[in-house]
Amino acid sequence: MGDVAMIVPVLRALIQQYPNLKITVVSRPFFKPFFDGIPNVNFFAVDLQKRHKGFFGLLRLYSDLKKLEIDAVADLHNVLRSKVVRTLFALSGKKVAFTDKGRAEKKALTSLTNKVFKPVKPMVERHVETFEKLGFSVDLANPQFPTIAILSNEILKITGNKTQNWVGIAPFAQYQSKVYPLDLMQKVIDELAKNTSIKIFLFGGGNEEIQKLNQLQNNHSNVIVLAGKLKFNQELEVISNLDVMLSMDSGNSHIAAMLGVKVITLWGATHPFAGFSPFNQPLENCITADREKYPLLPTSIYGNKKVDGYDDVMRSISVESIVKKIYFILNH
Repeated sequence: MGDVAMIVPVLRALIQQYPNLKITVVSRPFFKPFFDGIPNVNFFAVDLQKRHKGFFGLLRLYSDLKKLEIDAVADLHNVLRSKVVRTLFALSGKKVAFTDKGRAEKKALTSLTNKVFKPVKPMVERHVETFEKLGFSVDLANPQFPTIAILSNEILKITGNKTQNWVGIAPFAQYQSKVYPLDLMQKVIDELAKNTSIKIFLFGGGNEEIQKLNQLQNNHSNVIVLAGKLKFNQELEVISNLDVMLSMDSGNSHIAAMLGVKVITLWGATHPFAGFSPFNQPLENCITADREKYPLLPTSIYGNKKVDGYDDVMRSISVESIVKKIYFILNH
């Protein structure tokens, strides 16, 4: 999800700077709301369950896309499926470029021996390079974001009118090594909830996460669990109204960033140096685990690797530092 969200600011800038360009985004149907409202951007939903499943499905996908009279292909995913489709376009004479994901540099960054601890090029900049290969230079110096969504009565029944500072908290991630311990997150929420000028919205999905969010809500009247109550596009509209989003290194951070919301991210086994820090956010908004105590960090790009003795790296991030950062952003 985060990979797709990071593409959005690049496409907004591309269309702004090349208004005669027509873009077709090819992705899973779930991601369509990310691109709604961007001028000259159409969405092609891939059907990976039926029509576009397997190798012959990719041939059908190529055939379907060819009907759109595409002039060039930017492969921003650079995985096996997209490689097959872009190769077919290249063989037909179309101009093709793909995003270099910098796997060697990322491997060096997360190596447990001979670690090279320095920032690798952000993914957003890598996507910009892909479009440059196709002849489109993109300037991200002054990014454009969508206007703040006007919330429907259906949403307002759950959120209430905005009379306070709205803080979003997305406490989950795909891998446990990227999740701030829930007992500490409870303390963050309890501390913030003492301030009646703040309303907190908790984001997540699935029954297990909803149960945990209901516990984190802890009967605070100014803490609202949104998970399971709104459609995905409605959640995006609420996020666009936030004053700040607190997120793990996860898709929610990139969604908030693509909407122009200020984002604070918490990093455990992973690190913003790997190129996945949220777009247009200052590095000081990335709160990382203690590398003096855990010198092998980062140990993983995606958080899917375990290292002995590193299960509790997130506990080196203090509750106070998180609350202080939230208040700093709200007051500035």
